[in-house]
Amino acid sequence: MNSDMAYKHPIESGLIPRELPASQGEKGSSEVGYRCRTTLAIPWRGEFQSLDWAGLAPRLLFPLVACATLLPFVSPAIALLAGMAFALTLGNPYPLTTARFVTPLLQASVIGLGAGMNLIEVGRVGMHGFLYTVVGITLTLSTGLIFGWLIRTERDTSLLITVGTAICGGSAIAAVAPAIRAKNNDVSVALATVFFLNAVALLIFPPIGHHLGLGQMQFGVWSALAIHDTSSVVGAAMQYGTRALEIATTIKLTRALWIVPVTLVIGMVWNRGSTGTGKGKPKRPWFILGFVAAAALVTWIPALTASGRIVSLCAQRLLVVTLFLVGSGLSRQALKAVGRRPIIQGFLLWVVMGAGTLGAILLGWIA
Repeated sequence: MNSDMAYKHPIESGLIPRELPASQGEKGSSEVGYRCRTTLAIPWRGEFQSLDWAGLAPRLLFPLVACATLLPFVSPAIALLAGMAFALTLGNPYPLTTARFVTPLLQASVIGLGAGMNLIEVGRVGMHGFLYTVVGITLTLSTGLIFGWLIRTERDTSLLITVGTAICGGSAIAAVAPAIRAKNNDVSVALATVFFLNAVALLIFPPIGHHLGLGQMQFGVWSALAIHDTSSVVGAAMQYGTRALEIATTIKLTRALWIVPVTLVIGMVWNRGSTGTGKGKPKRPWFILGFVAAAALVTWIPALTASGRIVSLCAQRLLVVTLFLVGSGLSRQALKAVGRRPIIQGFLLWVVMGAGTLGAILLGWIA
């Protein structure tokens, strides 16, 4: 899920997931595949043992604000903005801890959302969106690489931004990075670029949908195909309605399944002719099975339907907290790391694919 980072060390700022897969064999610290245990100066638990009294106020305030996002009137967009504002003003006092827990919390939220859905409907929507997913990924990959070539974005950065846009944001970038042996700076820039665009999408997609009169299904399909990260897709759809949430989550998870084959193919093609040793192993999105299992339980055991709704509501609030933690991963270093060319490429690709998808929906090309 997703996560992003600053460039002091990518994991320290929270923009790269701690569980980023390592490449086979030991690599230098300039390579993403290097294991976290050797790149971190202190374990994440050390953040709670600090005796820095000067930073006591942010350390006490951070968990209070995080808990406040559990309140029912706090929307996903407000939570994300609150996290970003906290990080840029007071600073995130627990960068390693938030980086460590963002991905498992997002995965738990997605699994919990499955408890509020009907598996038969999930399967129907998944099959319905399969063709759109294949076409969308293909068009996004080809368009993104062309934009990168025209703008002259650094080669690996261009690929990572494109993959993040095509599949599922930070998760796809984290999977592909070790496969192409990308440097920390390339990953930092790509993740920061995707992070900014995710934040914008979470804020503007629901108002645009209402302005254009999009139905629940239309908005669910649009957000799933046009927003990068699963967290922002679910957050935007949750603001739009229950049906939109169901459609968006199902299609986005179907899209996330493509991480594994796309990463394997990119690893072979991108490293063709390379003399380097070891290729990254893509991280499989096993949590999707949990989503399907939760939906299966409430579908085939009717007695669990009421409990499933409660679990789904709790998962929605957990997602809001997760978005606060995602926002808190932003830093001034990350803002400085993003150059003009990567942000232009990412923005153009996002606008073209988002507008193209929306146009296809309005014209009836995407049912």
